Amino acid sequence: MPRARRSGEAAIDTPRLELDVTGQVATLTIVNPARRNAMTNDMWATLPVLLGALRADAGVRVLVLTGAGGTFCAGADITEVDRLVAEGEQSLAVRAEQALAAFPKPTLAAIEGDCVGGGCQLAAACDLRFAAEGTRFGVTPARLGIVYPASTTARLVALIGPSATKHLLYSADLIDAERALRIGLIDELHPVAQLADRVAAFAARLAERSLLTQVAAKEFVDASVPGTVEASRVSYWHDLMRTSGEAAEGIAAFNERRTPAFAWSPH
Repeated sequence: MPRARRSGEAAIDTPRLELDVTGQVATLTIVNPARRNAMTNDMWATLPVLLGALRADAGVRVLVLTGAGGTFCAGADITEVDRLVAEGEQSLAVRAEQALAAFPKPTLAAIEGDCVGGGCQLAAACDLRFAAEGTRFGVTPARLGIVYPASTTARLVALIGPSATKHLLYSADLIDAERALRIGLIDELHPVAQLADRVAAFAARLAERSLLTQVAAKEFVDASVPGTVEASRVSYWHDLMRTSGEAAEGIAAFNERRTPAFAWSPH
């Protein structure tokens, strides 16, 4: 299994996921330039492992997912797709996507170049998506006769609605970033030269905010049916809000016109 490396280590030639942690922001970079950053089976398998470690790291408050060399991800490596097809809803790709969606801290996809197939699958599993002008998006299983996983389809429907999902899945066409913004597939669109700075600034802002608020909000928003969060979970988060000191610190900082020092962590 390929390892993730932190910045500063010698580069390796194999397809991989690179991990860099700067301050409170972790960045995972998809690296497979020979195949436009396609995800190999080993890379799919590695992602949940890395997410588990980042989940347990109290110093990490935000995760950014991106691709190397001006491309986000062109999908699953076609030379290994037979296994993904055979495994269906239990495939490595679906399990990686679900692990990313279940990651409790804020996640942000920084997208440039092609975001297609499995790349779109990963981007949709993030909380937010910021893209560069010129990016192309597509969900392309209809080109191969592959049945898109039901859980992945449901996630896309929740993000962009049934009609837009059908358009992408039926046609397997690529759409430009402007259309992706219109249908809600991405949240912000920026010139290529400005994307990295915008993502860095926004990630830093998220790291300053209350992680308690963010983790609770993520659970509520991601509930399968809006308004049906279990009463016990609602009580849990509101009790924690009162006892953790996060709300008290936020209110005090607001009144004192200072930056709040939020300290809560799910560890």
